[in-house]
Amino acid sequence: MAERVHPAAPEPANQPQPNHSESDAKSKFDSGEHSNPRSSPTPSYVIQIPKDTIYRVPPPENARLYKNYSRPKRGCSFCRVLCWFVFFLILLAIAAAVAAAVLYFVLQPKAPSYSIDSLSVKGFNVSQTLIASPEFDVSVRAENRNKKIGIFYETGSSVYISCSGQQLVSGQLPTFYQGTQNVTVFVTALTGSNVQLTSTVRDALIQGQNNGRVSLYVSIDAPIKLKVGSVKTWKFTVKVRCDVTVDKLTADATVVSKDCAYSVKW
Repeated sequence: MAERVHPAAPEPANQPQPNHSESDAKSKFDSGEHSNPRSSPTPSYVIQIPKDTIYRVPPPENARLYKNYSRPKRGCSFCRVLCWFVFFLILLAIAAAVAAAVLYFVLQPKAPSYSIDSLSVKGFNVSQTLIASPEFDVSVRAENRNKKIGIFYETGSSVYISCSGQQLVSGQLPTFYQGTQNVTVFVTALTGSNVQLTSTVRDALIQGQNNGRVSLYVSIDAPIKLKVGSVKTWKFTVKVRCDVTVDKLTADATVVSKDCAYSVKW
């Protein structure tokens, strides 16, 4: 005889359902069923872009911007030219300095020296009148100590003698060539015409003669040219300034003391 099967009683509606996802995930984690994330395949994505976006013509503003940025700058060109010009000047200065140093060591230039050897006076009787026309013969000693440089004394020189600031006589040096390592003594005639002496100068000259020490000032400006081999340089000016003391104002005057300074104006 067959058994009667009764239907199962329905479960209450408010009974909570088990969370299969959390329990399943936990069981899989505990059992080691999770796969290594490194072995999982990298996901790929497909992005679709409309054709009008890809093949779109750039706006005109882009062309103007491109021209502005690609156009060469005038300021940059000027800066480059200026930099090259400054660089050229620096190179030129360095080359000139090197050439001058080489010439200096090769030639070993030395400044010529000058002094007053003697001084003769005529027609100068200051005790009788304040107006005089004196004549001075000045013997100048010039020494060229250079071994490779000669000296040309050119025209246009000037020589004068003064006392207490008043010029008495004037003249010029002779023109001549002075060779290397040479000493030349030349006489220069100086004259004064109707010189009106001041009372201060006349008193100083009379007192100097009485004491045997007449102080005079000799000034020489001589244009010269140097000769190196067969080459002549441009003009230089030799300036000689001497304080000379003589015992009297006569033809047989003797130089008691002298102090000369000289320089070259390049």
